Amino acid sequence: MSKSYFSRRKFLSASILTTVGLGAIPSLSFGKNAIVADTSKIRLGFIGVGRQAMGLLSTMMKNPIVDVVAGADVYEIKLDRFKERVAKHYTDEKREAPALKVYADYKQLLANPEVDAVVIATPDHWHAMMAIDACHAGKDIYLEKPLTFTIHEGQELVRAVRSNGTVLAVGSMQRSGANFQHAARMVQKGMLGEIKQVLVNVGTPPHPKPYDLPSQEVPAGLDWETWVGSLPEIHYNEELDPPISLNPEQDEKVWGAWRWYKETGGGLMTDWGAHMIDIAQWGLGMDRNGPVEVIPGTDSTPLTYKYANGIEMIITPFDEGRQGVKFIGEKGWIKVSRGQYDTDVQACERKFSNEELAFGAHHVDFIDSVVKRKDPIVPVEIGHSTCSICTIGNIAHEVGRPLKWDPIAQVFENDWEANSKLHYAYQNGYTLKT
Repeated sequence: MSKSYFSRRKFLSASILTTVGLGAIPSLSFGKNAIVADTSKIRLGFIGVGRQAMGLLSTMMKNPIVDVVAGADVYEIKLDRFKERVAKHYTDEKREAPALKVYADYKQLLANPEVDAVVIATPDHWHAMMAIDACHAGKDIYLEKPLTFTIHEGQELVRAVRSNGTVLAVGSMQRSGANFQHAARMVQKGMLGEIKQVLVNVGTPPHPKPYDLPSQEVPAGLDWETWVGSLPEIHYNEELDPPISLNPEQDEKVWGAWRWYKETGGGLMTDWGAHMIDIAQWGLGMDRNGPVEVIPGTDSTPLTYKYANGIEMIITPFDEGRQGVKFIGEKGWIKVSRGQYDTDVQACERKFSNEELAFGAHHVDFIDSVVKRKDPIVPVEIGHSTCSICTIGNIAHEVGRPLKWDPIAQVFENDWEANSKLHYAYQNGYTLKT
């Protein structure tokens, strides 16, 4: 990385903090959709501009120190929508729009010196390669959850982030919600007494299924070969990358179904587990750590994780059945989910406003972290440990037996078959740039 790259980062940090002051960024404890004052810009590029990226784009562009200057995707019509959304934003805000460049190849975006940071919102199997390449290109990163497709990829991404001095924020935005923060704080302060059990609902069924969608003709403007990337050959079906139209305007009607299939995703275990298991780990004080045993579920028993201190984390629906977490201690319980918080311990009771329950501060925290050169609320190591726990649950389900796990060494004990599933052989000439 060049001296000019570091000089620009130093300038941004100094100019913004001097002009705005440290208090301009809202405390994440309040979960507010606040933004910082308008000074020097952080220039963002978006890699992957599908349905998730559109939500992130809308939120990020509300921050006046952010300029969106680039986008990359393998689906041409989605790049066209991206250009229209960005142009409309600057028109509505009556602001001069920065020059916007779009690319079919994300590496061309990373080579653009006008991009300071990237938002990566692609299918999971692309996360590690794109993020590691972004590290080496000197770009800071907002990376959607789950962090990576495999545990080995996560290990390599952690190394790349730290060796390159990259700011990487994981899109586990629940940590910026006041109700989740309060739940974790009460558990960590011992307000429930000794924790015996944590129930986590990620949805049913939790594990991915074999890819069974019929083959369809690849639409014009979609580079399906690049979409598949390092995966073994996967035939196209529109549910994997749902179509859109611009005239009339019609966004994706469903989320990309790649997340539900073993060949292309991790099922609900990694999709919602990356959120809810993350909160369970946080409350238990197990960030950068994890359970020591995972026991697959059966027709009559749920997937169960055991920690060295005797606590059990059980993946199962509870109460009203919505995705959430329930901490159970000797003095009572706390349950928390999106927009909700409840407890039977009077000292833990608290009401939250709609503003406090929002997640906008998560994206502010990323920009703040880029400016101040600090770790965000969910840094790469936490994203990796959470993702790893989700993934070993899928591995235990696949091999069909209890597994002993070393959360520090990040390997299964004396089980070559399970350890062989910590990664997969990249196809089509792709490799991780470590």
